[in-house]
Amino acid sequence: MSDLFDYAREQRRHDHAPLAVRMRPTTLDEFVGQEHIVGPGRLLRRAIEADQLSSIILWGPPGSGKTTLANVIANSTARHFAQLNAVTSGVKDLRELIAAAQDRLGMYGQGTVLFIDEIHRWNKAQQDGLLPFVEDGTVVLIGSTTENPFFSLVNPLLSRSRVFQLTVLEAEDLATIMREALRDGKRGLGMKNIILTDEAAHHLATVAGGDARTALNALELAARTTPPNAADEIVIDLDVAQESIQRRAVRYDRSGDEHYDTVSAFIKSVRGSDPDAALYWMAKMLHAGEDPRFVLRRMFILASEDVGMADPQALVFVSAAARAFEWVGMPEGYYFLSHACIYLATAPKSNSAGAIWQALGHMEQHGPGDVPPYLRDKADRFSGAARDNYIQALEEAVGDRGAYQYPHDYPGGWVDQHYLPLAMDPPGWYRPKDIGYEREVRARLARLRGDDD
Repeated sequence: MSDLFDYAREQRRHDHAPLAVRMRPTTLDEFVGQEHIVGPGRLLRRAIEADQLSSIILWGPPGSGKTTLANVIANSTARHFAQLNAVTSGVKDLRELIAAAQDRLGMYGQGTVLFIDEIHRWNKAQQDGLLPFVEDGTVVLIGSTTENPFFSLVNPLLSRSRVFQLTVLEAEDLATIMREALRDGKRGLGMKNIILTDEAAHHLATVAGGDARTALNALELAARTTPPNAADEIVIDLDVAQESIQRRAVRYDRSGDEHYDTVSAFIKSVRGSDPDAALYWMAKMLHAGEDPRFVLRRMFILASEDVGMADPQALVFVSAAARAFEWVGMPEGYYFLSHACIYLATAPKSNSAGAIWQALGHMEQHGPGDVPPYLRDKADRFSGAARDNYIQALEEAVGDRGAYQYPHDYPGGWVDQHYLPLAMDPPGWYRPKDIGYEREVRARLARLRGDDD
């Protein structure tokens, strides 16, 4: 009798679940997208169909089908299927589940497939606690994660699992999923007379950003809140679709892969002198809630690292934009971010300011050298005969380089003088490029040194 009540309770829970949960595929034939891993003949599909699955990690963005794929496996395997959520479960829950799996294997010879959702939420100790049971075959692990498993999971667990990367669903895939939800009269919205226009379907599919859950939730909201017309039809047109999903979903975690990947794309777009691309990636960061000051800090670095001496005003310009942003605030502050971004992207580029890393590397390898006597400030502490005697002693010690030569006493404000440690030859760390303002710097240094390079 309790089983009957449990079944009825579960059925009611399912009936009241969101559309995205109700429409979750139960077979591979119902699964839409991810053809590169579950398409006909693919390894994962063959393993699922033969019920010979080994431990796997499903890595992909939200709404790409990780939990859905685990649900398909649950419906196709003869092994017991157990599930934990790493957010709400800990070592105690794992121990209880493992004990049951060991009893099931010992008494009935039935294996267990363990699905751990958001496995990256478990710390190292919790992940290590799982290792022995994956190793000895007590459980076959299916872990799902939105974060790069090669950074978020311990290496021993990765070495015992195969990683499958799911990608963002295409707009066509999302449209197919929504159409199926409208046809399905048992799990979906097929019991209602709903007309979804092509424009509305396209809008929902594109704005969902590859997330099937977002698209289905928006479709359900539109269906439930739109009154039927005189013909008892619920028409979901473009206006209704726009109201149902007003903001494009952005896959962006300020501590995860999307953050670093997007920042990298922004930096490389500025470096590559593509202002439209730079604005695009900056807009993605700002749209997702990134702190504008973080973006400004990146532009400060770009101004010296990638623009540098080709346009020395770039650093001044970004500094002015940052100060203007602090004075004015948002939303007008977007102008200053945009202004600085476009300036940097369109400026001539030189990475010659990176010469500092060569100088620091030299210090690390050889250590600092002594300051030449004539560059030291001690002579300025003497006066009269004492100063003359000190300078004479320097001249006797180091020859014609014994006295400091004041550049402003020479034509052009320059004199050929050795400023490095006496035993060190010029290393040539700074190599000015023949671009922008640095072209002038290059020509001037060449004239001073008496060469053409």
